[in-house]
Amino acid sequence: MSPRVRNGQITGPFPRRRIAVIRRASMATLTGSVAASPSVVSDAMATRARPLLLCLCLCFASSCLSSAVDAAAAAGNGYRTTAFLVDDEGRRLRAELVAGGGGGNTAYGGDVQRLDVYASLETDSRLHVRITDADHPRWEVPQDVIPRPSPDSFLAATRPGGGRVLSTATSDLTFAIHTSPFRFTVTRRSTGDVLFDTTPNLVFKDRYLELTSSLPPPGRASLYGLGEQTKRTFRLQRNDTFTLWNSDIAAGNVDLNLYGSHPFYMDVRSGGGGGGGAAHGVLLLNSNGMDVIYGGSYVTYKVIGGVLDFYFFAGPSPLAVVDQYTQLIGRPAPMPYWSFGFHQCRYGYKNVADLEGVVAGYAKARIPLEVMWTDIDYMDAYKDFTLDPVNFPADRMRPFVDRLHRNGQKFVVIIDPGINVNTTYGTFVRGMKQDIFLKWNGSNYLGVVWPGNVYFPDFLNPRAAEFWAREIAAFRRTLPVDGLWVDMNEISNFVDPPPLNAIDDPPYRINNSGVRRPINNKTVPASAVHYGGVAEYDAHNLFGFLEARATHDALLRDTGRRPFVLSRSTFVGSGRYTAHWTGDNAATWEDLHYSINTMLSFGLFGIPMIGADICGFGGNTTEELCSRWIQLGAFYPFSRDHSAIGTVRRELYLWESVARSARKALGLRYRLLPYLYTLMYEAHTTGAPIARPLFFSYPGDVETYGIDRQFLLGRGVLVSPVLEPGATTVTAYFPAGRWFSLYDFSLVVATKTGKRVTLPAPADTVNVHVAGGNILTLQQPALTSSRVRQSVVHLLVALADDSTATGDLFLDDGESPEMAGPRSRWSQIKFSGATESGGGVVRVRSHVVHDSYAPSRTMAIGKVVLMGLRSPAPPKGFAVYANGVQVNASTAVGGAAGSPEKGALGVAHVSGLTLVVGQEFDLKVVMTY
Repeated sequence: MSPRVRNGQITGPFPRRRIAVIRRASMATLTGSVAASPSVVSDAMATRARPLLLCLCLCFASSCLSSAVDAAAAAGNGYRTTAFLVDDEGRRLRAELVAGGGGGNTAYGGDVQRLDVYASLETDSRLHVRITDADHPRWEVPQDVIPRPSPDSFLAATRPGGGRVLSTATSDLTFAIHTSPFRFTVTRRSTGDVLFDTTPNLVFKDRYLELTSSLPPPGRASLYGLGEQTKRTFRLQRNDTFTLWNSDIAAGNVDLNLYGSHPFYMDVRSGGGGGGGAAHGVLLLNSNGMDVIYGGSYVTYKVIGGVLDFYFFAGPSPLAVVDQYTQLIGRPAPMPYWSFGFHQCRYGYKNVADLEGVVAGYAKARIPLEVMWTDIDYMDAYKDFTLDPVNFPADRMRPFVDRLHRNGQKFVVIIDPGINVNTTYGTFVRGMKQDIFLKWNGSNYLGVVWPGNVYFPDFLNPRAAEFWAREIAAFRRTLPVDGLWVDMNEISNFVDPPPLNAIDDPPYRINNSGVRRPINNKTVPASAVHYGGVAEYDAHNLFGFLEARATHDALLRDTGRRPFVLSRSTFVGSGRYTAHWTGDNAATWEDLHYSINTMLSFGLFGIPMIGADICGFGGNTTEELCSRWIQLGAFYPFSRDHSAIGTVRRELYLWESVARSARKALGLRYRLLPYLYTLMYEAHTTGAPIARPLFFSYPGDVETYGIDRQFLLGRGVLVSPVLEPGATTVTAYFPAGRWFSLYDFSLVVATKTGKRVTLPAPADTVNVHVAGGNILTLQQPALTSSRVRQSVVHLLVALADDSTATGDLFLDDGESPEMAGPRSRWSQIKFSGATESGGGVVRVRSHVVHDSYAPSRTMAIGKVVLMGLRSPAPPKGFAVYANGVQVNASTAVGGAAGSPEKGALGVAHVSGLTLVVGQEFDLKVVMTY
């Protein structure tokens, strides 16, 4: 039976917590109980805060760290070092530890008596430090999840004796062990800046591990990452706990553990011995539940299993950190070109006619629509791989999808992991025959989700991935969907499993849902057993990763094209297979702002294809909020409108003011598609986020460290949205340099130092600027990306203060499985621009790095726009030369009136060109006076 929503409240047999996104929502979301008032939730949040009251910001940094050390000392006795082994090259070290003795606190269990510490400079920029039980194997993230060097190869290369320091002339990372009691430090060799400095109170028990590192004085270290949570700020705030236990908790709730687990942070240092803007990264590769406590002067890990498996990334630039991080966890998967278009979805579409009406509504309003989606409504009684025979029958759905395809549009549907227990349901019967379901207490674990009673595939079982692939292939024979959306894969469960044994109730309770609720609540039991005897207790946070991987591989095998997968639950390395959205947000102005923080965090996590539900998922949006949201959402890497059943419809054409905003913002997005797709290539090859915080391009500007109301696309396109109701202006921060409007190409700001500027923000317009020094490739707006790709190319050359600019363009067919691989056809072109002869001559050149994509030899650059030219007087004319031959191009100039920079020409348009993209050219524009 389907749930219902009335006046924002959920009724029906199963509370759909995908809908319950109204802030301070039902306690079914927060604690597993039936309901609670907002005051109860406030009390729950206060309870969450109480363990941190002793280290509020009123205390000194040293006393905060002392509190953390004292807490660790109460849990264990630390360790002392008894032996060292090092390799001949000084890149690998092994130490043996023994427990400190003295009885200790056994509340969380007895201490593991002997530990091994392995430290290795795996590359010049990556240090690996692993602490584990010396006598017994322990659960670790499997090698096939994150392929990485094995410690077995380490053992053969070491010898007894040697020093206690790892340091080489080619690495900027230095590792040092301090012996009695054991602790270790990681230092930046070039500056002496201490990056990680553990206290001597290491705790290592069977189901409780604790380690604390001190941080520099407040203000020197700015931390980002540690998710997934909805946060009020992008930069982490002191005295906050980040719980990592994948949960179906609505994203409209701030400061709670949500759908994914990413125990990674980036630390950007300002001033001091480390210099300004030096960044490094820290990963704890562990899939068990944990609390990570950021106290401002320290960071503490409290983990309920596994090993302490740390990786340190030297940077020193933020881009270098994500490059090094994704070298380890895997590069982001290339997304198909069409996925950068605009997507429309709703939970609550009634039938095929409803879908047809939405597609027609977008076309009539002349608003781009690339991809149509359906939520669980299309299924027969919410069963995967089925169609509702009444409202979404195959004989209506197949022609609908075929029409989308003929129009250059795509179709994506949702699937959930739970398979309905129903002997008349073919998917269930085949799953039972292949024995691929999760086990508990000697039989398949029985959960409850949308279709009722369900079994969950065990994706650690190789047979489960094969089963999944066959079901997807069979379904696509009926309905040729272009991508799949995997939801509810934390795993979400509508019932609370009873405890079976001690593993369901570990001695340390992580701060699950902000109220330390049992880890079994609203998910499968921790005592459930996966293939190979692996406990759900250990593998819980991997399920979404494993399902996304199986779905990605299934689509690739069935279509032979680049897969598109959108997953709600993620883990370290999920970006190799899937995109992500921020989950069940709410239609509030606060959520509009918070979406930027989550988007930027997932860029750090190696998942650059990220966006939020535009106009909000839960609750009723307003016309103004929806208008401002599409102005922001048009520049999410993944841009989708999605809303909940029972809420006001919010397709972008329904309000004329929203439609105007959509046409303007999405029109610019579609013009920028070549630039966005080139950023996807950069993300796939270097890990660079598509949407980035300002400090990625300006790490030396400390003012950028706290900015989370603006963001960059790539290195130089700045988006400054309106985030409050009733606003007619927006105050934006501009780092040093020149900044040009992407609407009229005028010079808006020129500054030697960063400054804040109040800009007009008309109701239908979002401020978007390009930094001087960038060359952007644009095409002409259209209603689908396939039509954009057929249009003429324009080059935007935004000259920096030194009168230079550079840019890149990547081209391929947008759907081949490999992006720039040896078996794919692709082209890469680099552009450069500069002035000569005192500014009277501008040259724009191209260099073809690679050219095996044939259409690049027919694509033409028809126009070049030059911005930021200096001129002592208005020019009398122009002469334009292409490869040394004068051409009959038309030119037009914009005046310098109102320009904040004296002597600036403004903008020059050179049109009527036919420069072939795939052939190198040298364009010279000569101004005569």
